[in-house]
Amino acid sequence: MGAGHPECPGRLDAINDQLLATGLDIALTFRDAPEATIEQIERAHTAHYVTEIKDLLEQVRDGGVTKALDPDTVACPATLSAALHAAGAAVAATDDVIAGRALNAFCAVRPPGHHATRDEAMGFCFFNNVAIAARHALDVHGLERVAIIDFDVHHGNGTEDIIAGDDRVLMCSFFQHPLYPYSGAVPKGTNMVNVPVPPYTRGAAVREMIETMWMPALHRFAPQMVFISAGFDAHREDDLGQMGLVEADYEWITQRLVDVARRHSHGRIVSCLEGGYALSALARSVAAHVRVLADVH
Repeated sequence: MGAGHPECPGRLDAINDQLLATGLDIALTFRDAPEATIEQIERAHTAHYVTEIKDLLEQVRDGGVTKALDPDTVACPATLSAALHAAGAAVAATDDVIAGRALNAFCAVRPPGHHATRDEAMGFCFFNNVAIAARHALDVHGLERVAIIDFDVHHGNGTEDIIAGDDRVLMCSFFQHPLYPYSGAVPKGTNMVNVPVPPYTRGAAVREMIETMWMPALHRFAPQMVFISAGFDAHREDDLGQMGLVEADYEWITQRLVDVARRHSHGRIVSCLEGGYALSALARSVAAHVRVLADVH
């Protein structure tokens, strides 16, 4: 998105370097992402929006210059390809996990997706990767109940906009409030467990909220698959928020979600990268998350 923008290629480089440095890469199977199809994207976004944003991104690609959609969200010539592959990664991971080719998957993708609403790009996001994947599981594979867990420091307003009122989906999230996008304090639907937390909240308080608010709802819902919007910008080193989580907290959260998936979902989890902009903290936190998913001790 341009020099100095927090949503930078260095994010994925830092993650890959950490996986190599810790030896985690040996325990993982890496797969390249295909592009999502228009049909797949339109399960979460309106046809008008998909046509409009695709046309705009094609113009940016062909023109060879960047274009700001809003003060935060900038399209460059490679954005269309990147966004299609990010959504495609989530769909392909869903196919692999449901088919049993993988127990779970982590999609190390850019751009992120959870701020993209049914008909608007915002907050670094163009297509809502997790919502597209969840709808794919429901509409193509015939699952009846899926959960979306969002632990980014920012509220996943786009995901909420897309799945509000869809009783096949339970969305559980925590997020700093008030903070961009200044939403979520009042849920849009009854299929949400929103946990707004004040700045400077640390891991112990977040863990207690998860145990008392997320877990009972998840066990009642008994999802057949778990999707994660995995943002790591609630880390205490990340300047885009003011929360106080550390790697051990992300490890604990992931383990609790793995426990839910093992109990109700045959272990099936697809996790997609969202935020996380302090590169060292992001890399360490992703490694902790992936270590639990891969059951590497």
